[in-house]
Amino acid sequence: MILDSKIPEGPLAEKWEKHKFNVKLVNPANKRKYDVIVVGTGLAGGAAAASLAELGYNVKAFTYHDSPRRAHSIAAQGGINAAKNYQNDGDSVFRLFYDTIKGGDYRAREANVYRLAQVSVNIIDQCVAQGVPFAREYGGLLANRSFGGAQVSRTFYARGQTGQQLLLGAYSALSRQIAYGKVKMYTRSEMLDVVIVDGQARGIITRNLITGEIEKHAAHAVVLATGGYGNVFYLSTNAMYCNATAAWRAHKKGAYFANPCFTQIHPTCIPVSGEYQSKLTLMSESLRNDGRVWVPKTVATAERVRKGEVKASEIAEDDRDYFLERKYPAFGNLVPRDVASRNAKQMCDEGRGVGSTGLAVYLDFADIIKRTSAEAVSQKYGNLFAMYEKITDENPYKEPMRIYPAVHYTMGGLWVDYNLQTTVPGLYATGECNFSDHGANRLGASALMQGLADGYFVIPYTIGDYLAQMPPKPVTTEDAAFQTAEADVRGRIAKLMSINGTRTPDDFHKQLGLIMWEYCGMARSAEGLTHAKAEIQKLRREFWSDLKLTGTDGELNQALEKAGRVADFIELGELMVDDALDRNESCGGHFREEYATEEGEAKRNDDEYAYVAAWQYVGDNQPEILNKEELHFENVKLTQRSYK
Repeated sequence: MILDSKIPEGPLAEKWEKHKFNVKLVNPANKRKYDVIVVGTGLAGGAAAASLAELGYNVKAFTYHDSPRRAHSIAAQGGINAAKNYQNDGDSVFRLFYDTIKGGDYRAREANVYRLAQVSVNIIDQCVAQGVPFAREYGGLLANRSFGGAQVSRTFYARGQTGQQLLLGAYSALSRQIAYGKVKMYTRSEMLDVVIVDGQARGIITRNLITGEIEKHAAHAVVLATGGYGNVFYLSTNAMYCNATAAWRAHKKGAYFANPCFTQIHPTCIPVSGEYQSKLTLMSESLRNDGRVWVPKTVATAERVRKGEVKASEIAEDDRDYFLERKYPAFGNLVPRDVASRNAKQMCDEGRGVGSTGLAVYLDFADIIKRTSAEAVSQKYGNLFAMYEKITDENPYKEPMRIYPAVHYTMGGLWVDYNLQTTVPGLYATGECNFSDHGANRLGASALMQGLADGYFVIPYTIGDYLAQMPPKPVTTEDAAFQTAEADVRGRIAKLMSINGTRTPDDFHKQLGLIMWEYCGMARSAEGLTHAKAEIQKLRREFWSDLKLTGTDGELNQALEKAGRVADFIELGELMVDDALDRNESCGGHFREEYATEEGEAKRNDDEYAYVAAWQYVGDNQPEILNKEELHFENVKLTQRSYK
């Protein structure tokens, strides 16, 4: 298949406005004749469902939570970017576009990223109108702070709860439409397949997580907003419930999967403390505005710290290495996440890590507390400090935080064109579950921006262009494709329940996570990836022969839920390894040890790899086919990223 990105012609700054005028429209009287399914109720899904219903479409919204308020968007802490230039520090739409393209290591489409920068301004206005309580300056203007990869302050925030407040705004808009009867909400429902009728997405198959009932739902179009796949690593900053099943099942029905190896490792997480852990906790990137990252200068001093012979606050200033400030003077502690993560790992690999495991570096607030006061710091970061102390039993006002990189966000996802449509007509992907906008690395505070941009300002325009080309005839679940899809789902569940082995889904998931983190995590090599592929294939065989499930499929059964998700993770993990093996370069979150500069930075190969890798499923146990969408850069110059 030839990948048609459908990028509009014309100057970059005019593409989106011209495209909105040129797309076909559905007249208001006809909109109520079309049904749209939205899977996921986070920022992208909640915003899309509310906006589509507000326009007049009939929307069915699905979440596996008991309420849309529990979507993982609620966990985002630090902020959301917008090119408002309130600080008068030189920001603009083009600068936000440039920082995002550069931060993504030149592996994203110019047109999509520029559109994101354009609508960022509208997002803030909409959210303020909804009552989102953004922080404000003394004069009443919305406050801004800096995030990694930028030298301007453009990140709007609601203390350390930005995701929660934005989600409540989207939820209020969604609730309004539920009350009006334009959105029918299905909670505790997990999507297990997409139904394709005559080559077009026409519905989904779900399982009621309380009763176990398998249900069929039809619509004229399907929108996926189901988040990323970071939990393939088992330990990540994602909630335990987060999974890749909806996107992966769509992939197996014809939707190409793009750039699966691009995984973002967040540098500011509370380190692993034991094998009992099921997830990791993020400390917001906003903390790097005022916190200084350092390790002891010598291995000997670090060893004394690890043995508990000396505290961080007792180490003299001359015996500290503020390595980010030393290596990247222009950006300092606010380098992008991939750069900060690799450098933290390097310090620990040299033996200068701290904490009992040696896998941590310090994030120190002594300077800002001394310069202002503990009370002033508490006003900015109090809830984050309290969360850290509750988890670690350490007071960050008196001793530095200990942080270490952890899996956070996935830049890969379902391939979509400029309209956010996948390679399956009528099937759209929004937010983190698509590959768009972030390239090989996401800059902080841009995930919330993309989710709301897709939901509020992009999909309401572009889905109409598709719907306008079909007659508004009712769609039902009577087509044989629904019966076939339902039978496939039931057969898969029956197969999982019948294995009757000895190992739990969590046991397999942990083993997969260890393989992925060791060989496809912060650093990859051809040798390690080849080994990982063999290990994953072995694990997959063991899973389907030695899985142990309790209970039945006709009831609440979390073991069964996990088993289905782990089976999908195993298959996705192998594709991630294949993608990482195929991309013989280092860029953003994909760091191949064989491809590094003399200074240890990522070394891209633009001549051979300036493309989106879109993988095509062709059958079980068959190697996937690689399709390439070449990336063209007309408005930015491809250069080696430098934050020095």
